[in-house]
Amino acid sequence: MSKTEDKNITRAELAEAVYHEVGLSLNESAKLLDQVLEEISKVLEKGETVKLSSFGSFSVRSKKMRMGRNPKTGVDVPILPRRILSFHPSHILKKQVNEKK
Repeated sequence: MSKTEDKNITRAELAEAVYHEVGLSLNESAKLLDQVLEEISKVLEKGETVKLSSFGSFSVRSKKMRMGRNPKTGVDVPILPRRILSFHPSHILKKQVNEKK
């Protein structure tokens, strides 16, 4: 893998991008980003879906208890019920990602 393929973008880098694109101060851009992420988190915590047009949807699913197996020991282990977060990209985002190869 090249260095650009395994790079992660940070919250600070997103705030800086907002700063350059929107024209808010860097501090205001960081606060705006934090508010948006906090609102998305609150909605997901309630179990609701977040749909962002031209980007995708975040949703919460509930998984039932099931039995798993420890790969090292082979012992059966119960996997407790839990909620998981899933992301489904929009057709537009999929197209953009595939065109940038």
